[in-house]
Amino acid sequence: MHNIRQYQLPLQRYMAMMDLQEGNERLFYKLLIDNVEELLPVVYTPTVGEACQKYGSIFSRPQGLYISLKEKGKILEVLKNWPERSIQVIVVTDGERILGLGDLGCQGMGIPVGKLSLYTALGGVRPSACLPITLDVGTNNEQLLNDEFYIGLRQRRAIGQEYADFLHEFMAAVKQNYGEKVLIQFEDFANHNAFDLLARYGTTHLVFNDDIQGTASVVLAGLVAALKLVGGTLAEHTYLFLGAGEAGTGIAELIALEMSRQTKIPIEECRKKIWLVDSKGLIVSTRKESLQHFKQPWAHEHEHVGNLLDAVNAIKPTVLIGTSGKGQTFTQEVVEAISSFNEMPIILALSNPTSQAECTAEQAYTWSKGRAVFATGSPFDPVEYNGKMYVPGQANNAYIFPGFGLGVVMSGAIRVHDDMLLAASEALAQQVTQENFDKGLIYPPFSNIRKISAHIAANVAAKAYELGLASRRPRPKDLVKYAESCMYSPIYRNYR
Repeated sequence: MHNIRQYQLPLQRYMAMMDLQEGNERLFYKLLIDNVEELLPVVYTPTVGEACQKYGSIFSRPQGLYISLKEKGKILEVLKNWPERSIQVIVVTDGERILGLGDLGCQGMGIPVGKLSLYTALGGVRPSACLPITLDVGTNNEQLLNDEFYIGLRQRRAIGQEYADFLHEFMAAVKQNYGEKVLIQFEDFANHNAFDLLARYGTTHLVFNDDIQGTASVVLAGLVAALKLVGGTLAEHTYLFLGAGEAGTGIAELIALEMSRQTKIPIEECRKKIWLVDSKGLIVSTRKESLQHFKQPWAHEHEHVGNLLDAVNAIKPTVLIGTSGKGQTFTQEVVEAISSFNEMPIILALSNPTSQAECTAEQAYTWSKGRAVFATGSPFDPVEYNGKMYVPGQANNAYIFPGFGLGVVMSGAIRVHDDMLLAASEALAQQVTQENFDKGLIYPPFSNIRKISAHIAANVAAKAYELGLASRRPRPKDLVKYAESCMYSPIYRNYR
């Protein structure tokens, strides 16, 4: 740790950690587990974003499996080249929408590699059972196409039928090679593909999209916890989103689902408490014809509203959620407006990395005069305002997906059901203590993340058994203990 701390630049620390992962995997995980709060921002967001942007120039060895369009028709053979046979979790990207940074093509590999190191460090999935994959279908990023160090195919992205066939061959090959119970996590695909893939393969494969479902689960947990500070039930609040892509609509849908479950009101009615603003303004019913299919359920009756500030004043939300990928969009006027009609406005600025956050912690606390219940997607330091310390929570998917993955793997689940995501949310919200609430935190600290992951895994597994989706029999008596016993631990064995 002393040596890692000598590096001034986060990217240098990232490179040192990657070298360590390659040279001494056990030590890498020991460091990461023991110093999770310090190293998480290095191996994952925000530093991983910069690493992906410069991946070609810092590239030293392939850390995962690259499958390119050139291998069409031979994907199964390529999968068989991976040295490990028993794979439990695959994280796959096509690099089209990396964090809030856009199309980084083949250089998106940093994301599956980073995600899977968290599956191991935070969720205890064995490193050898993790497989990072990047599907190289080209890139539309001109800068990369002209970059001498770009590591991928130098061509425009495949789309339409060519893309669909390639993905179909990949999904079939994975199932044929690794069986029914391998968890395939789709990561950082562009909106249109992400929803299609989840809909197409959700009934035939064990698939999970962290940008849609993981984000939704972690945000719902934060909201459920925040209600203990603010009061009221989910259904008594009004929600306004800035950004109506994968994250925004995924979160909105899970909130509506939980609201419907709590109140027994049909989900169509529950959706009316939730409003979304996209680049063209408030999503309203008069726009329905021109909307992408995933935005249509959110088009409610209202006159046209062109921007976020007017939408805040018109809808008067109690909860404001940013999933726009655009920095500095929660302006002073917006935060002051929502603070004017809420004693404690809930403000979540979720876009990553830090540079894309809708507002900073300091801005949120200053503009709301210290009244906001605030969380972000990437980490922010505590803020002192009027002599009081405010600690912003981090709505980081890393709370959910490692424990979720462990729960799926240890129960031998064959499908992912939305109720399993709700179970993960519930487990996370229950881990927030009174001491956390006193600091204004709506998430528990990352320092006991492995304990939290074990509880999430147990809850997810319990739900899988209840739904008849679990194949591991007999069901373990104590699921929390069983989860802990399944977790990889980076200790050196004693040889006598």
